[in-house]
Amino acid sequence: MNWNRLAAVVLALLAIAAPHVAAAQDWPKGTVRLIIPFPPGGPTDTIGRVIAQKLSDIWAQSVIVEYKPGASTTIGTDFVAKALPDGMTFGMVNSSLVTNPFLRKSMPYQAKDLAMITQLVTIQSAIVARPDAPFNTLAEMIAYAKKNPGKLTYGTPGAGSNTHLAGELLKRDYGFDMLHVAYKGSAPAHTELMGGRIDLVVDPFLSVLPYVKAGRMKMLATLGPKRVPGYAYPSVSETIPGFSMQGFLGFVAPAGTPKPIVQKIQADTARVLADPEIRKRIEDYGMEVVVTRPEQFDAFTQSEMRRWARVIADAKIEVE
Repeated sequence: MNWNRLAAVVLALLAIAAPHVAAAQDWPKGTVRLIIPFPPGGPTDTIGRVIAQKLSDIWAQSVIVEYKPGASTTIGTDFVAKALPDGMTFGMVNSSLVTNPFLRKSMPYQAKDLAMITQLVTIQSAIVARPDAPFNTLAEMIAYAKKNPGKLTYGTPGAGSNTHLAGELLKRDYGFDMLHVAYKGSAPAHTELMGGRIDLVVDPFLSVLPYVKAGRMKMLATLGPKRVPGYAYPSVSETIPGFSMQGFLGFVAPAGTPKPIVQKIQADTARVLADPEIRKRIEDYGMEVVVTRPEQFDAFTQSEMRRWARVIADAKIEVE
């Protein structure tokens, strides 16, 4: 082995890495922006603001939240993708990150334009029925649907929503049919269900929970791999082993952001989410903290893209 040559290579690599390591050690200098691609209000906004405040304390620099909603998170995520890759701008994303490329005819950015930082949480959804539905469990609902093809209708907050795709995945994988009815938000879908004009709703768990508790909706199953912590409602996996459909929230940065800075944001975010009070607050929203490293989040989003590309193509779903 040529030790002189090896030493030269190592020194060259260290020279390349040194500026980025130094940059991470000195970073941040100045105000950092967290872009949230949703309107203000609601659990996702609350989580973003709590994390931003705690990161501000850790970094001894302001971390301000900027809202850039619209086009199913595309506007805000595109803003992040086109920001300077210096770590001073990063953004929150949700499950639309992995479905928008297959739902929309054109996208202003591509997956390669983003650097994955970390997953933050998983978000549980649920399938609920009208109180007088002729079934009480998910298994009974599927059996009813198979005996009465085309009779059941299910509502969601909109075409191409995470919950719409969950319904399509469920009926595709388990050989039954139900008609999707898209509404402009959860509230009208809830009203139609409780009025008996549709049979089912697929929606975030927290959104339907008050109506289930009041007896105005019937919980069939939550859609994650296990029960929502603190609640006795059955999960879909208890009826259909291996089936799981959960939403997520995560952080991304512009592609080209120095890796040490990405790793610092991830590590400090993990530190924030390790706080028992913050974890409890998130769990009260029906979410579960799932902090991952950048490479894990990247692998997860790539896998989810492959999964939903097939579902969207099979169901011929398009939002534009």
